[in-house]
Amino acid sequence: MSTPIYVSRVLRLQLLDTDGQSVGSLDDIIFAPSGPTYAPYIIGLVARVQRRRIFVNANRVDEINGQGVRLRSGRVDLRRFSKRMGELSFRNDIIDHRVADGVVSDVAIRAEAGDLRSWEVATVSLHEPGILRRRRTPQQHEWTVARALFEAPEGAREMAQLRELHPADVARNVSERPPEEQQRLIELMEDDELAEMLEELQEDQAAPIISAMTEERAAHVLEEMDADDAADLLAELPVPERERLLLAMDIDDALPLRRLLGYRGDTAGGLMTPEPVVMSPDSSVAEALARIRYSDVMPVDAAHVFVCESPLETPTGRYLGYVGFQRLLRESPGVLLADCVEAEPLPIAPSTSETEVARLLASYDAMALPVVDEVGRLLGAVTVDDVLDRLLPVGWRRR
Repeated sequence: MSTPIYVSRVLRLQLLDTDGQSVGSLDDIIFAPSGPTYAPYIIGLVARVQRRRIFVNANRVDEINGQGVRLRSGRVDLRRFSKRMGELSFRNDIIDHRVADGVVSDVAIRAEAGDLRSWEVATVSLHEPGILRRRRTPQQHEWTVARALFEAPEGAREMAQLRELHPADVARNVSERPPEEQQRLIELMEDDELAEMLEELQEDQAAPIISAMTEERAAHVLEEMDADDAADLLAELPVPERERLLLAMDIDDALPLRRLLGYRGDTAGGLMTPEPVVMSPDSSVAEALARIRYSDVMPVDAAHVFVCESPLETPTGRYLGYVGFQRLLRESPGVLLADCVEAEPLPIAPSTSETEVARLLASYDAMALPVVDEVGRLLGAVTVDDVLDRLLPVGWRRR
């Protein structure tokens, strides 16, 4: 558990890209309401970038320290910020608001290791009301003394309860409701929450939901989805609608989807994720372990680190092999990946059938298979969960 940091100090910091360069200044912090069993937590930051107040989703944040708030990637979404129902603004909904024991003067947050809600409210600072209050030292209290301030409004309490569920359970819960109730909950969801839910639905269920959104929001939700799931969803849409959404997306997010849509759905190319964990042969074991430790790397993707020559974005340079995470745990931290790379499982072509992919996964007892083109560049990886999703009976998610 990390040392708490006060929100008032965070708001004095800069928003930094991956190289530590300032791209804007922080203006506000947005919290999700508390639930029955968890504290309120950060869902995003509001920053001023190019004279706009924009929203930065919390899952885009790598770390918060004394130098600033560093992003996981250099790209920022320049869409103007608009607070949604149930969200709590530090500036407008928390600071200087009265609770039973005083007036809130600050909030301390702390990081919870391994938790998707990585920054949550730890304590609140309260001062006595009145004009002389700033001359007195604020008192620290557990956040629960201000529970009423952090509770969701009546219309958003149901959303707070849904946030405690696994995305698969959220998908089942929402899909079983009448259309008007579905729409109400969808409007309350953050884009990343909606993306996770859509990934758990059958494509024929997800397609009407994405079609009912505004083009702008649909594009942002698709950007938040795993590329292979987003491509499967787009394949369900009429070609003109699909093209409109691809054009509305960030070009760097749309490009891998266009590649995936060029393959048949029952082949390795159609099944693969274009964003496996890829590292260079001169990276160390310690660097590889640090990379797969990130909470945004799915467990099935963390099972293998694929080793390639530069460039490391797919399609990469020449594919060299892979290193399993168990091998990483057995090696010394300073060992280079080039010295522990393994050749098997052998790479497969994007045209390989889904049945053959399943057979090879079983034969190698592998969690993933590398997919390469005719000149040996890594295009992506087919993971065992994607194969199961294809081979299980239609409608299995509804059972």
